[in-house]
Order: sequence, then structure tokens, then C-alpha cells
Amino acid sequence: MPTRHPPGRLVRQREGYAAFIPDPLPPALSWTADLVAALSEADRAIGRLAGEGGRLPNPHLLIRPFIRREAVLSSRIEGTQATLGELLAAEAGAAVERSPADLREVGNYVTALEFGVDRLASLPISLRLVKELHGRLMGGVRGGHATPGEFRRSQNWIGPAGCTLRSATYVPPPPHELGGALDAWERFLPDRTLPPLVHVALVHSQFEAIHPFLDGNGRVGRLLITLLLIERGVLPAPLLYLSAFFEATRQEYYDRLLGVTRDGAWEEWLEYFFIGVARQAEDASDRARRINELLAGWRRQSAGLASAVPAALVDLIAENPFWTVTGVARRLSVAYTTAQRAVEALVKLGALAPATAARRDRVFVAGAILDILEEPARLERMPGRPLADLSDDNLTA
Repeated sequence: MPTRHPPGRLVRQREGYAAFIPDPLPPALSWTADLVAALSEADRAIGRLAGEGGRLPNPHLLIRPFIRREAVLSSRIEGTQATLGELLAAEAGAAVERSPADLREVGNYVTALEFGVDRLASLPISLRLVKELHGRLMGGVRGGHATPGEFRRSQNWIGPAGCTLRSATYVPPPPHELGGALDAWERFLPDRTLPPLVHVALVHSQFEAIHPFLDGNGRVGRLLITLLLIERGVLPAPLLYLSAFFEATRQEYYDRLLGVTRDGAWEEWLEYFFIGVARQAEDASDRARRINELLAGWRRQSAGLASAVPAALVDLIAENPFWTVTGVARRLSVAYTTAQRAVEALVKLGALAPATAARRDRVFVAGAILDILEEPARLERMPGRPLADLSDDNLTA
């Protein structure tokens, strides 16, 4: 059992509840053999993903649906019900039955992540960037009560639905302590003395402990994982996302974060995080490989056709498996009839099939690709760790 060090201090507030003030990073860590092995496996897996990503013929094409998959799963942790298929179909112009509010929340996550990746070229990860991400994530959703782009000025808390500050599972720093905690967190961001994955794991946990916004803390924290991996040069592009792992082991995710603030259980959190990185890196590599095999086969079959448009349409399918003829014509700058013939050619090849029965503005889908994207995360290689009881999800973020 590693030696425990207090992770911060509980400060009793005059209203009667105790709020947690985390100590500045980094904590003292005990490197057990299991923890070292977990970090080593994660480093190898993410290294393979980075190498394979660089060898993909068109990696930028696959990033788009993977970003949307991350948006759906990260938002699902916070209670939205939109599926990846619904989001992609709606972007293609199909009518879906899902609540527009759910689709807007997921769409905002996509916007925030794509904005963050582009913003890294001119602004390092910082409190300024965090507020910009939050502004794009929370703009126009949930009635605007979350004050998009602004750190909170009132106390928030985490706990079962209906709980109060006195009965909350966790109470983050009060508003008058928030500035100091955030400043210390920002000072740690450029630290390069620790291995990158350790640094990212510590940053994420501390951000969730500080909980600087009234809403959206979980999603911003998960956005930062992807952006930190890019900024630290671990990945050349947003290829790895941990929300699928966190969503599949949701209660353990909360328990590990709470274990840090309650007991200083940094080693348990780090091991859990490293296992997630390894499993999700393997998962992303496998999905990308299988999708590219499908695309390569369709390209080979399309190469023998008289027109080059079907082959160009295959690249569009890599971005989104849902398309209408009108959308194809617009995107490829070809006549409607030319786009229609290309769609019909891919239907004959078995790449596309009608997704709707309507004759007008019919939506077509590459079902084989959608199936790969929507598969649940495969976690069977997690060494001896039981999956969480997903029915016991009563925490809010």
C-alpha cells in the first residue's frame, strides 16, 4: 500500500458545509510495479496509435467521425441521449426524432473540440483557452444558466440527485478560493518534469476537483485530455479519446476521482487512467484499420468505373457515413444527376444503402462503417479490474 499524503484540506464554511481545497500539483507518488507496468503499456499503445495514424492514407478524413463519437460519449456521461448515428444523420440533413437540445449539446462539443485543436496553433492550454472552450461548449444550451465562458461566482457541488450542500458527495473550492486553485493549476500546465501521460492524468483530476464552472466541468475536462496529448506531442492529431472508457466504467471513473480528493489515492487514479489510455489506443487503432480496409476495397472497386466521382464519394463516406444526393452534389461541385449516378454505383457495390424510405431527399448510409463507429468500447483486456455497475449512476457533474 503506497504511503498516503493529504491531497488538500477541507475548510468548514460558515453555512455549515466543508469545501475541499486541493494542494498544488504535483503530488508525491509511490511508483509500484503495477503502476509502472500500466504506464509502460499505455505508452506503447499510444505510440503504436500515433505511428499508425501517420501511416493512414487520409487520417484527416477519419478524424471527423471519431471526434463526433467522442462528443456523443462525453455528452452521454452528462445525461444526453443522442446517438452517434443520430448526430451524423442530422448533419447529413436527415430528420431524426432526438431532442434538438440533445443534438445541440453534442454539436457544441464537436465545435469546442475542433476549435481547441485549431487554437493550439496560437494559444497554449491555459485558463484563457479553458474559458474559450467552455463558451463554445455551453453557448445556447440549458437556458444559458451555466454562464458560458465564465468561472463560477457561487458554490457548486456533486452528489445524488436532490442532495444539498450539507449532504453532497463532494464540494469543490468556494468562490473566494477558486482563483488561487486555478492559478496553481495553470502554473502546472507547462511542467515537463513528469512523463506526458502522468502529467495529463494529474491535470484532468485536478481540474475536476476544482470544478471551476457551474456546469460543463466534466466535458471541458475530457476535452483537455485530447488537447494536452496534442500539445505535449504525444499524438499528431486528435486520434485518442477516453470518454468511451469513462462511460463504460462510469462509476469507477467517479470513484477514482473521489478517491484522490478523499484519500490522496493518486496511484489508483493513475493506474485506472493508464489502463484507459492503453485500451482506447488499441480500440482506436482497430476501428481505424477496419474502416480503412472497407474504404480501400470500395476505392478499388470504384477505380474501374467510367467516372471518378464514385471514388471521390468514398472519401466523403470516410467523413460521414450518411449522405444525400444533394449533399454529394454540393460537396463535390458536380451536377445532381452526376451525384445520383455515383450514389447508385456505390449502392450496387454494397457500400451504401437507403437509410430512409422517403423518395425526396433520401438519405443513404454506409452501414458497415456506422456499425464499426457505434460498437461499444471493448475492454476485455483490462487486467483483473471489474467493470462498474452502470445502473448505479447517480452523480452529476
